[in-house]
Amino acid sequence: MIVGVHTIEEIHHKLRQNVSSHRYTHTLGVIDAAIYLAKKYGENEEAAYMAALLHDYAKDFSKEQLEEYMRQNNLEVDEIMANAYQLIHGKVAAHIAKYEFNIYDENILNAIEYHTTGRRKMSKLEKIIYLADFIELGRNYIGVEELRMIAEKDLDAAVLQAINNTISYVLSMGGLLHTNTVEARNSLLYRDKQH
Repeated sequence: MIVGVHTIEEIHHKLRQNVSSHRYTHTLGVIDAAIYLAKKYGENEEAAYMAALLHDYAKDFSKEQLEEYMRQNNLEVDEIMANAYQLIHGKVAAHIAKYEFNIYDENILNAIEYHTTGRRKMSKLEKIIYLADFIELGRNYIGVEELRMIAEKDLDAAVLQAINNTISYVLSMGGLLHTNTVEARNSLLYRDKQH
């Protein structure tokens, strides 16, 4: 079992204490989507479950709580994240997964940390968690059905579409676009050109 000293039930219990009921329901949806994608694309289902379970652990933290956690644990972020604090929860959740729940699998920790931005050369598990977050059955937005259909056929194409959707949304809102997201997109496009 991946979990160290905590049982799955204990982690669920702690998660419910830290997130809203809406967020917890979303997390259960991401778990289902992640396991489905892991089965479909040959990834470790237990790893997918654990990364999905903890990906939004810090999502409902306030800006002040995130900043305080970062300060207390000497976590540093780049200038973009410092000015777009909603991106920080992945980094904090990965730290909590490691130091509170004794999860030392780097692939799981990276999938948790980078689910907000993606990054260049994402692992299969990172792609699965990134995508599951967008296509879980509770999600209802323009384009989600198309994204689910692409996810049935091609993991990389679906992740690329999810990234494109994110970039369009962030630009439409006038928000800061993290360089990791641009690099994730370029990395996927570059890989396409190699085939």
